[in-house]
Amino acid sequence: MSPKIIYPDRPNWIHKGERGYVLVLSGSKKYSGSSVFNAVSALRAGADLVCCVGPERAMNIAATFSPDMITHPLNGDFLRKKHIPFILRMVEKFDSIVLGCGMGRSQETYEALRKIIKKIEKPLVVDADGIRALAEKKEIIKGKKAVITPHSFEFEFLTGEKVENNIEDRKAKVKKWAEKLNCVILLKGYIDVISDGKKIILNRTGSKYMTKGGFGDTLSGIIGSFLAKGIDSLYAAEIGSFINGKAGELASRKYREGVVASDIFEFIPQVIKKL
Repeated sequence: MSPKIIYPDRPNWIHKGERGYVLVLSGSKKYSGSSVFNAVSALRAGADLVCCVGPERAMNIAATFSPDMITHPLNGDFLRKKHIPFILRMVEKFDSIVLGCGMGRSQETYEALRKIIKKIEKPLVVDADGIRALAEKKEIIKGKKAVITPHSFEFEFLTGEKVENNIEDRKAKVKKWAEKLNCVILLKGYIDVISDGKKIILNRTGSKYMTKGGFGDTLSGIIGSFLAKGIDSLYAAEIGSFINGKAGELASRKYREGVVASDIFEFIPQVIKKL
């Protein structure tokens, strides 16, 4: 599939919204940067508009980081069940949803995330604490246009199966569980393994310096931007993994041990330009 499908030539009379609206549900009092990583990477990957919703402290920090994102603060320090109706009303206005990053591990947050995932019919990316919430009721993801993006520990938490640092083992287990859950799974690692239960795709971009917190959040944002354009889930995961990894390579080449996830923002457009 050609990158031209994701980045077709823009007609002169294009207007705001034709390249997708992304809703980001992430962050908490403690993990205040996740929303920024999700949102800025989605915007840099081409989404027309990104709105963040999450606990108040995280949203206030996101709003001061960049004027390019819209923020909706929720009362309190973490996602609670009382926030569900407001979030579900917001979901209807967006083309894709990215959820789970930095939301914390309280049982009430997990329960709220499960109820939200169950109700969502839009394309979505589930990462981090969203994956942990999903583990207790995996069946709610079946049949949705969803991309789940675990690292090896999150994959084990979700499935109960440990993955080895062996590509054949990873390919077999990712394919098996993508088929079981009827969604796309992107297992992050030295080589990313992506499957929809039928095909297996490997992505070899990335850098050993990308161990800092936030690089997974940027990946989720990029994939969310592609889903908002109506791109197939498997291809959105494939090209998103490639762009995030290649931009991370460029950032790592510049900063090496000092690289941080926000450094990737300046390199995402450079990678896209070369596609």
